[in-house]
Amino acid sequence: VVEKRATHGGTCLNVGCIPSKALLHASEMFEQAGHDFPALGILVGKPKLDLPAMMKHKQDTVDANVNGVAFLLKKNKVDAYTGTGAIKAAGKVDVTADDGKITSLEAKNIVIATGSDVATPPGVDVEFDEKVIVSSTGALELPKTPGKLIVIGAGVIGLEMGSVWRRLGSELTVIEYLDRILPGMDGDVAKQCQRIFAKQGVVFNLSSKVTAVTKTKKGASV
Repeated sequence: VVEKRATHGGTCLNVGCIPSKALLHASEMFEQAGHDFPALGILVGKPKLDLPAMMKHKQDTVDANVNGVAFLLKKNKVDAYTGTGAIKAAGKVDVTADDGKITSLEAKNIVIATGSDVATPPGVDVEFDEKVIVSSTGALELPKTPGKLIVIGAGVIGLEMGSVWRRLGSELTVIEYLDRILPGMDGDVAKQCQRIFAKQGVVFNLSSKVTAVTKTKKGASV
């Protein structure tokens, strides 16, 4: 196995499904404590957000998963190389480590499983600094709750990360090029989802094309 990250598990375990689900669960508990508990006869007062602790919970969840994968690789005698792999010829792979050292490997078969990359609106130059203008990866690491948050794209990832920060206090606006949210999913499911999100305070701009994303003194402009 050749892996560019220091930890195994790819996008899913490191910056995808696992950390986002940890934050979804924690933010849902935060929302329930603030809104649903009194109706159940549980009086705890207004909950206070400890974001560093919530982020630690997320990271602990990630660590448990990636360490588990590392253990399984070791247990099953899989040779793991950290670096960037490049196919040089049939059956030959060069692995370049962070320090520039190259290790050459040979194998009968090669499986390419390089994962995905962040998509941006076609024709729009977006410079991610992962602080103000963030990809889904940066959205998992924000040091404080944004006062206002704009999410480009009403797909599952945008709605997932947007809903986390909406529950934690952000004003959330979602911009979608199509006339519906959740493209590719069942239409009735998408309609119900939109009703639920709207009840939660999410503002949708549908049939809307993003033409520019720029950084400003106070944040960003879309």
